[in-house]
Amino acid sequence: MINKHLFLREMVNYFRKEEMMKARFKKSEKSIYILTNSWLLIALIAVFLCPRLSTAASPGITETEIVLGQSCALTGPTKALGLGMRDGALAYFKELNSKGGINGRKIRLVSRDDGYEPAACATNTNQLIDEDRVFLLFGYVGTPTATAAVPIATKKNVPFFAPFTGAEFLRNPLNRYVLNIRASYYQETEAMVDRLIKDKGIKRISVFYQDDAYGKAGLDGTKLALERRGMAIVNEATYPRNTLEVESGVKLMLETKPEAIVMIGAYAPCAQFIRLMREKGSNPMFLNVSFVGSDALAMTLANMGLGVVVTQVVPYPFNKKISVVSDYHKMAKTQVPEAGPGFVGMEGFIAAKALCKILSETPEPITREGFIETAEKQAKVDLGGFSFSFSPGSHQGSNLVYFSQVGPGGFISPVDNLTQLYEFQR
Repeated sequence: MINKHLFLREMVNYFRKEEMMKARFKKSEKSIYILTNSWLLIALIAVFLCPRLSTAASPGITETEIVLGQSCALTGPTKALGLGMRDGALAYFKELNSKGGINGRKIRLVSRDDGYEPAACATNTNQLIDEDRVFLLFGYVGTPTATAAVPIATKKNVPFFAPFTGAEFLRNPLNRYVLNIRASYYQETEAMVDRLIKDKGIKRISVFYQDDAYGKAGLDGTKLALERRGMAIVNEATYPRNTLEVESGVKLMLETKPEAIVMIGAYAPCAQFIRLMREKGSNPMFLNVSFVGSDALAMTLANMGLGVVVTQVVPYPFNKKISVVSDYHKMAKTQVPEAGPGFVGMEGFIAAKALCKILSETPEPITREGFIETAEKQAKVDLGGFSFSFSPGSHQGSNLVYFSQVGPGGFISPVDNLTQLYEFQR
């Protein structure tokens, strides 16, 4: 930044020298001299008044704002995920803005509803980049939607930061413009299989999944985890995205009687599947990946969900002894009081805090490439009980996987061992 006092002093000296120089010129020469130096003076003042605008910052960066874009489900069967991710991030952004933002710039998040549909997400992504002129894309929700958005972001060299999905294609091969905070579905399903075998001795494992890129990512992860141990899944069943059509899957699982079912889906159809299975007297272990939306799943099932397992990729959002969790509660209560705390909101909050840490260190003029280069220098950054790291060879921020279960009354609680699960009894 320019020192204003020094600048003004130099301007006074400039005018003194100007008068001395004009006295040496003939009348005709003075006019040319004055005109030339007037333009020089205007240029200097412009630089002084608009120091940031004089540099080539990326779209979405102004004197007063950093504009981010998000496409997620704000309506429809998965709206709890989109709203949770958005509101968790807003809790941090609004608190930061109330304290002046990042070097005087406030964060503005433009969120567009895609209903968890890839075509709508692609349209939103183009609009966010071309019309809203956002700096980067943040907090997208879902694998099929990310599949539609990432090629657009990559082609236009726009960072795609902290999507709410663990899909492998966002991690391997490395994409310069994709930066993940959370662990992958491969890591979540690996942890599930490992604990099922070690804690419970279970070997007959099936998969129930959403019939799209998200579900298949979880299916592939489960198969790989079993193959490493010389095992294979018992069977697999699917349901169509954005529906509750789970009956055929229930019928198949009732016939084959697996000991455990790994579930890769959204909360509404997964809750429907579990409810129907238990109503028909079948009670294998049910394990869901984090994308299911554990808070919504638990509230939907209530006591019908006792002992249902959900892997998580962020700390338990009600353990206020963890600094980042305590901050989340305080800021959410103040900035987004209409949104209750939960795992998805916790992830949105952590993603926002990580993003702002990187932005605060990105040198002026702030550019997309400069942001990525700064991100790749982040090593073991502790956000207050949750750490992330990036490097030029890895854009995978965290590899942590936690376990939780649905408890009495539909509340989610952490669990250390799968032998400690609540027992469901009709």
